[in-house]
This record gives sequence, structure tokens and C-alpha cells, in this order.
Amino acid sequence: METKSLLIEKFKNIYGNADGVECFFAPGRVNLIGEHTDYNGGYVLPCALTIGTYVAIRKRKDKSIKFVSLNQDSSIYKLSIDNVELVNNKWVNYPLGIVWTLNKRGVSFDCGFEMLVYGNIPEGAGLSSSASLEIVTCFALNTLYNLKLSNQDIALISQFAENNFIGMKCGIMDQFASAMGKKNHAIFLNTESLSFEYVPINLDGMSLIITNTNKKHKLTDSEYNKRRDECNEALKALQLRHNIKNLCDFSIEEFERYKNEISSEVARKRAKHVIYENTRTKKAVELLKNNDYINFGKLMNESHISLRDDFEVTGIELDTLVEEAHKISGVIGSRMTGAGFGGSTISIVKNEDIQNFKYHVGSSYKEKIGYDCTFYIVSVGDGPTIIQ
Repeated sequence: METKSLLIEKFKNIYGNADGVECFFAPGRVNLIGEHTDYNGGYVLPCALTIGTYVAIRKRKDKSIKFVSLNQDSSIYKLSIDNVELVNNKWVNYPLGIVWTLNKRGVSFDCGFEMLVYGNIPEGAGLSSSASLEIVTCFALNTLYNLKLSNQDIALISQFAENNFIGMKCGIMDQFASAMGKKNHAIFLNTESLSFEYVPINLDGMSLIITNTNKKHKLTDSEYNKRRDECNEALKALQLRHNIKNLCDFSIEEFERYKNEISSEVARKRAKHVIYENTRTKKAVELLKNNDYINFGKLMNESHISLRDDFEVTGIELDTLVEEAHKISGVIGSRMTGAGFGGSTISIVKNEDIQNFKYHVGSSYKEKIGYDCTFYIVSVGDGPTIIQ
């Protein structure tokens, strides 16, 4: 059954009928390179995927808002659209955060809505299922209530919701990639100015493979926010003598000249990763434009080493996947993607070596870690859409 038919049938079963229902989609994302640079004023290179989050939604006659997910427990969450508050440890906080943020921006809803959510992003894989849910909610409400928001507005509203309602200090990358995605293109984004460029991805004879560690993790409970604090510590030390706004305002040469001004060894290592990674990302764009995937893959490999040694966000699961991937001749490059502490790797693999890659990496991972990883061959897709 096609997704829209499934959504409408389930909506009808839950809410009694499906009159006036509209359906929407927003993608997850994978970041090709440029990790932990997005909250340091640097460059990132994500792309939207063809997997993501779907919603079926319609207006109500009263001020109630109702949410239910086909992926989570079958509970229907009901609140007032004028009085939104956090629900303890529940997925529903992501769409609630959008309503809360729109309220803060002065949007006055004349009525509530009821919504059904379904996602096909593997949970905990580091592919931004949360950003996808935020974007699809905001995109749907923008259409439903004629709010006249641009997709870039939608990205910023979604980031604000995650920062201030959820309490996760994420940068703009995840929401921007989901909201602004373009088929067969990566987004070269300056996270400070929000200027961006679409860069073609021509994977002739190769594929993007995401390998999920299947390690359970929760970002808001992880050391993600701690890494942000360590970056801020490094920035404040450098700002004592240098007129910079972000770590990524420094070049590699400047960092190497002045790095000892950062007295904390840990903060210095964090800054080193960020500044070197920012340079790698800029180089990566030129390589993609020239279809030089061999050297692009080398930058992916360097990125992972830096995330392992200087930013310390990989762990045995991600390191095992990358180490085993490098043993396959058809692997062009492999690195962790996302915040780390679990999640997934992204690899570029020659098509004729995919089966060997999956067999070798999968069996070696299970032998070392004790449980299976999961492979996804992904395509690069567009941003949010109305499902006709």
C-alpha cells in the first residue's frame, strides 16, 4: 500500500474519519563531511535523503491539538494549541515545540488540529529523525494555516524549537538540510551567514551506504552539550587576544600559531578538530565539483580520525565499522556521521563491492560488538513536500 493511502486509512481508524486530511513529507539527512562545525560558525555539507517523516493532518473546530504516531506507543496526546508545555520524555515534544515557537512568534491559531505521524528513518541512527519531524510539522502548519513562511524560516523555527523547547543545543545543519534539500545535490552551507550553494552528487558506479551501529543513545543525555561547552571554552580563550566571533574564523595556520593560548588541553583538541574539519569541508566541495571522489573519500577518512582522536565522539562501535570498511578495496571513504556516541557511518562504496562490504563489515561487527549493524543504501532527495 502506498504511504498516503496507509496514512489516510490509519488516520480514519484513529480519528473516526479522514475528511479534509492533507499529507506531507520531510526528509532525514546525512552529513557527508563537516561535523560539529555547525555551532562553531563553520561550513557543513549535508544532503537530504528520500527517507523521512510523513504526517496526515487536518484542522479541528475547537482549540485542541492531538498527536499520534504509528512508530511509537498508540497513545493520543491532547493539549490546547494556546497552552503548550513539555510532555516528559515523549516524541510529541518535537511537534509541540513547533507550535510553542510559532506562538512565541505571534502566530494566533484560530483552531487546533489533529495529526498522525509515521517515519521510516531508523531511530537513533543519527539521520535527524527529530529534525525531520520538526520540519514536516512546521511545513504542514505553514500550509494548513497559510502562514507564508519560507523553507528557510521553517528551518530556523525548527532549530529554535529544539534549542529552547526541547533543550538540545543543536546547530542549524539538520533542520536546514531537511528544509532545503535538493535531489542529487549536497548543500554547502555557511552556518554563520546561512549562505549556501547546491553541489551536484554524481555517484556514477558508486552508492552511499549508511551503516547503523544500532547502539542505543539519546543525544540530550549524551556529551553533545558538553562538547559545545568545550568549544566555547576554546573560543573564549582565543577571543582574549583575537577579534573572532567563532572558532571557524581561524585558519589552520592561525590555530597552529596561537593554539597554546588555549590552556585546557581538552578544549584545544576540540578546537583543532573544528578548525581542521572546516578546512576539509571547503576542500571537499571543490573535489565534488571535479568528480574527484577518490580524494573526497580521503577527506572523509581524515574526518573520522579527527572525530575519534581530537573530538572524541566515536566509540568502539563507530570505529569498528570504519576500520572494517577500510579493509574493502571498493570503499572510497568511510566516516561517522552525525553527533556521534552511536548512530551511523556514511560510506561511499563501488557498486560491485556492496555485497562484500555488507558481508565483511556486518560479520566483523557482530563478532566484535556482539549484535548486528544494519545497512541502508540511500538516495539523495528533495526537501519537504505536499503528498498529492
